[in-house]
Amino acid sequence: MKVSRLFLGLVMFVSLTTVGCSNSSDKGKVVVHKTGNPTAEEVLKLDIEADIFQFNGVIYQNGINWVEKLTLTKGEQVGEIKTKNVTDTNFKDEMSNKLPVGAKIFSVKEKEEIGGPILLVESEDKLYKYYGLVEG
Repeated sequence: MKVSRLFLGLVMFVSLTTVGCSNSSDKGKVVVHKTGNPTAEEVLKLDIEADIFQFNGVIYQNGINWVEKLTLTKGEQVGEIKTKNVTDTNFKDEMSNKLPVGAKIFSVKEKEEIGGPILLVESEDKLYKYYGLVEG
């Protein structure tokens, strides 16, 4: 008798908690949250002075502290800056807001050890490190 009352009380508690905590208006709806790589607009909104360029659909940013500390070796040339955009945040591949047109973009030989997208840019006889801002 005592066990059946305890069991009945437990069943009622679980039932009421389940019904009370459900959101019946969202039943059957599937919500998909899409995340993607940051855009030039998003990066420049956070830091208007950010030194960025876009390559293969990814925004690369200079001045990332931990990347600056890495010792990297220039690999093969993979592209070059073709357009400079200082007026808006609508970027296309091989477009930069700070680098001059003609700056050469290189891969890094340490790609496997780093585990992140890093490119080197050669401009005015200097080599700059850029980190690819990718989601996930």
